[in-house]
Amino acid sequence: MIAFANCKINLGLNIISKRPDGYHNIETLFFPLHQADILEVALPGKELAEGHDYLLKQTGIEVDCAPEKNILVKALYALKEVREIPCVYMHLHKQVPMGAGLGGGSADAAVLVKTLNTILNLDMTTEEMERVLAKVGADCPFFVQNKPSLASGIGEILQPVEFNALKGKYIRLIKPEIHVSTAEAYAGVTPQEPSVHIEEIIKRPISEWQGLLVNDFEESVFKAHPELGQIKQWLLDKGAIYAAMSGSGSTIFGIFGEPFYEDCEITEAAQWLEYIE
Repeated sequence: MIAFANCKINLGLNIISKRPDGYHNIETLFFPLHQADILEVALPGKELAEGHDYLLKQTGIEVDCAPEKNILVKALYALKEVREIPCVYMHLHKQVPMGAGLGGGSADAAVLVKTLNTILNLDMTTEEMERVLAKVGADCPFFVQNKPSLASGIGEILQPVEFNALKGKYIRLIKPEIHVSTAEAYAGVTPQEPSVHIEEIIKRPISEWQGLLVNDFEESVFKAHPELGQIKQWLLDKGAIYAAMSGSGSTIFGIFGEPFYEDCEITEAAQWLEYIE
């Protein structure tokens, strides 16, 4: 079975408090996009499967980690804790940039669990799949329902919302060759309660978002990587209604009312345009 694991952007990201377990409570709006990895999942024959829990093939963008650290493998073993799963063949063709703040790996994990739920007739509910995936990564559960959702807790508490503000808009995404580790991003943030919550801000016109719908990571990350701030400003100078960094970076996106194809020459980068239907 072949499935597509689409990515997401964060609209606003507030770091509210640090938890006793070392994680942080946040609030954000996850919004799904079209750019996707391609995942083939199958059950190999007995000869190939014997002695293996999984068979993994990777193409496209290189995933630079040992197989056992791959998020697909982590998701498979998390699922094995609650269901009996035979040897699985997984072929991941990676197209969503890594270290981008787009949740590409989290989407891969979620799509694997959803696909196995289908082909193995596991009869898992949405809530059961979300619980399994929460053990793998904070934003993995979002990709089960894959709908615009307000997220709180560490990102795993989801409230799907009717959100049509981006309908008919174009989103220009720019992912430079800059890696921002999650640990680096959190180290530069002082948690605080926002003066206005994201749930209220997104009810306003997009033209009022800039300066109000903020990503708390931007201040420190932009100091460490000035090019990211330059890209954001470039998008605004080119007419973006709103521009921001997604997640902990390093993707910068701008929302436009009309198609915008001009390449950003500030840095070497992956760049693409999405239309929101």
